[in-house]
Amino acid sequence: MTINKPAILEAFHFRHACKEFDAERKIAGADFDFILETARLSPCSFGLEPWKFLVIQTPTLREKLRPHIWGGQKQLPTASHLILTLCRKSRDLRYDSDYVQGFMREVQHYPEDAAQARTQVLEKFQKHDFALLESERAINDWAGKQTYIPLANMMTAAALIGIDSCPIEGFERNSLEQALAAEIGIDLEQWSVAYLVAFGYRKNPPARPKTRQQASAVIEWL
Repeated sequence: MTINKPAILEAFHFRHACKEFDAERKIAGADFDFILETARLSPCSFGLEPWKFLVIQTPTLREKLRPHIWGGQKQLPTASHLILTLCRKSRDLRYDSDYVQGFMREVQHYPEDAAQARTQVLEKFQKHDFALLESERAINDWAGKQTYIPLANMMTAAALIGIDSCPIEGFERNSLEQALAAEIGIDLEQWSVAYLVAFGYRKNPPARPKTRQQASAVIEWL
């Protein structure tokens, strides 16, 4: 495998939170499939994939959701592609849930003895190591953190092929979730909204250069 390290760093410098896209330019289907595949292949805690990626391309649906997404007013109408990522709630992610037990056997293909042993490890992790079962909020937050791994991978993959992106957390969660339930039937007992991310090609260059702290300020060798 040959990896061009300068090209990878160039992509990180290229990437910025694009505030408005060129609405006339569309991402090729093969390119967006590539971006989605990096999300699908992303790692997560215990490999439980607590996510679903909704690709929202219908203009009327975007407009119905737009009033609830104050941080995406320019991105929603102009993005070539828009993803809304859902996160599974605690009901599905407890060590003893039907989802987890079925996932271990049907997706991860653990034999029965291995699935039972892994269940015991997950139970200890959730009950004691991270105290995730002390509240519904704790396990939901743990699951939500996992969804940000594919977000980073999608944005990096896009930048590597010259596609812009913008992650969006600026929304009113309760009203957005109610709108999703009303418009497309999302089960709010099972799912919550983690974030949105828009993709396309920038309409204008970034308004200001990228700023980051020096490596010495954020990296410490021990």
